[in-house]
Amino acid sequence: MSVFTLSQSDREKQLLPQLVDLVAHHRRHCAPYDRILAASGVPSISEMSDLPWLPVRLFKTLELKSIPDDEVFKVLTSSGTTGEVSRIYLDKAAAATQTRQLGATLQTVLGPRRLPMLIVDTKSILKDRRSFSARGAGVLGMATFGRDHVWALDDDGAVDLDGIRGFLAKHGDQPFLIFGFTYLVWLHLYEIAREHGLDLGNGILIHSGGWKKLVDQAVSPEEFRNRLAAVGLTRIHNFYGMVEQIGTIFLEGPAGGSLYCPDFADVVVRDPETWAELPPGKPGLLEVVSTLPTSYPGHVLLTEDLGVVHGVDDGDWPGKRFSVLGRLPRAEARGCSDTYRSAEA
Repeated sequence: MSVFTLSQSDREKQLLPQLVDLVAHHRRHCAPYDRILAASGVPSISEMSDLPWLPVRLFKTLELKSIPDDEVFKVLTSSGTTGEVSRIYLDKAAAATQTRQLGATLQTVLGPRRLPMLIVDTKSILKDRRSFSARGAGVLGMATFGRDHVWALDDDGAVDLDGIRGFLAKHGDQPFLIFGFTYLVWLHLYEIAREHGLDLGNGILIHSGGWKKLVDQAVSPEEFRNRLAAVGLTRIHNFYGMVEQIGTIFLEGPAGGSLYCPDFADVVVRDPETWAELPPGKPGLLEVVSTLPTSYPGHVLLTEDLGVVHGVDDGDWPGKRFSVLGRLPRAEARGCSDTYRSAEA
């Protein structure tokens, strides 16, 4: 069952009352959040862009949670590269909901059954606690949606060509899942598949993060898709998400070129000087909205990413379709896959 079904007007009708309730809920249960809103003032809320937002960076400096200490089931940390990390507090109910909704989002493109999975990474990231918070957690989170996992890189980060060939010999004649951070997929899967004539035709690629290194190599998202299509890989879905809104990912549609909001989420693009909502076609600061964060006030977050809405109800799936254009200048490097160091001889 798809979670990409709501037109923009239906989305706002369904989500706005829930989000207004979440504002009140978090004000009651999270004193720092209540103080921030009391100081900044809350306008009357009649549309999505009226909702009060928090800068995502606040999760690095404040303890923001709406549950008592004895109900904290899991604490997640983000992937900042400067030593500052966000801390996200989940109770059992919130943890279960985010896992379920992430699964529902991915099943839209993967189907209901777990697929054989090729992970374009090295198992050694699970041993390195420093990189584990970001890259390892991302890989582990995705691994639950696959089976018969094979790692495409050995413990030293070199391509395990025999391992990849063995995976394709066993599973290549049926749909299979490929997951990796964007730069690693380009460097270690595309180039190896092209060089060795590997058939990736039944693969479904889910990838995210790490565009900066590809932009440095003049590889655009369109070029990325076109080159992978040349080695048979045509079902490709980038996604955008963050630990501060765990369980909510914005997924690239089948045709490529745009990200879409699941039915429990939305985006707003704001003018970085006036904070007013910008119309489609005008780039600005990206705000992400989700009904999932109940254990901490992460339901309306102003990111440090620039984005643009391309259109509304006019793409593969209903709702807004948008792109992330990159980090706000001078914003902290997000970490995650861009901390990857290639071992070049």
